[in-house]
Amino acid sequence: MKEFLKLLKIEFRRIFSNNVLSAIFFGAPILYGILFGFVYQQAKVVNLPIVIVDQDVSPLSDQIIDAFEINEALLLKDLRYTPGTIAEEMPGEQYAAVITLPSGFEADILQKKHPEVRVDLNMANILNANIASKNIQQVLMTINAGIEIEGLQKQGMPQSQAMESYESFKTNFNKLYNSTGNYLSFMLPGLLGAIMQQVIFLAMALVFARDFEDGYFKELVKVKKWSVYHIGLKATPFLLMLPVMWFIVSQFFVFFNVEADIFNFPMLILTTLLTFASMGIGMLFSILIPNQLKATELLMVISTPAFVLSGFTWPSLAIPKSINAFSQSIPVTHYLSGFRKVAFYGGDMWDILPELKFLTIITAITLTTMVVVLQVKINITKRKTKE
Repeated sequence: MKEFLKLLKIEFRRIFSNNVLSAIFFGAPILYGILFGFVYQQAKVVNLPIVIVDQDVSPLSDQIIDAFEINEALLLKDLRYTPGTIAEEMPGEQYAAVITLPSGFEADILQKKHPEVRVDLNMANILNANIASKNIQQVLMTINAGIEIEGLQKQGMPQSQAMESYESFKTNFNKLYNSTGNYLSFMLPGLLGAIMQQVIFLAMALVFARDFEDGYFKELVKVKKWSVYHIGLKATPFLLMLPVMWFIVSQFFVFFNVEADIFNFPMLILTTLLTFASMGIGMLFSILIPNQLKATELLMVISTPAFVLSGFTWPSLAIPKSINAFSQSIPVTHYLSGFRKVAFYGGDMWDILPELKFLTIITAITLTTMVVVLQVKINITKRKTKE
């Protein structure tokens, strides 16, 4: 035990002597947590710039313009009476939409000719386009309903009856799980999970690769000849430090008031298994590729698209089966699936059993492979030392 503690002190010194490793392990989760938290702190998109081309210049078009001006999500950046050079302005101004009210608009409505309002959406940013489209439709449908009801009233129908005649049935949308549509609550958990996986990958990729490069592995082999011992030695410092980093990351949820139930037992087990699985993959690459730079580069190839492939923002059903199959080997895929079930749906251990199973399988496979491959390397190193 004394020997293990002595080597453990050396491991801590080697970890903290590596400035890159220290910066990645301690700096990245905190820096990115603060950065992404403030990026999405507004929680919803507002003041999307739009242009209204009013070719009618009538009391009705003025009414429509007023309705757009009071919409929170839209910002009337420009009101003009001819299209002008909107196409040329788009790269600089990046309008979310251009709304054109045609000439004779009000007169055509009064004559029941059903004129058309043209809406040109900027689809370069789909999120902005969807939000703009939703709010534009909301404004125009409200105005349209008001015009229809007013027309029925002019025909002598009472207001209450006019409203009932226009609205055959009502639709009530009840928003569940993130009912406010808070974008911070939606994005931050997924980003932090992916960041922590990447940090663990990169940190663990250096533990054995560095030893192979500077010759320290030969000294370790002289002390113990069993791979399990060395794996435990390398993993222990991170098993002590990672709970601290997870605690710090969890405080971003508190600081930014993210609506997610994360302080519970199922989440603890899920996070623990993500940690083990990520450590397993990182350490395995460190053993298989005895070069720090190459090991980290290859793990970056895996971890960089992990968030997109996880199905957290883009549904897994829409991802090709071959790519989806690959994503199942990435721990954060199962972590984020389980996270959503527990944090947002209020699920329990039974609900996340499939995710826990996959994370356990990944951990078991990587650990078994590590033990075998590292033992082979230990045996080769001992034989070369004797020679």
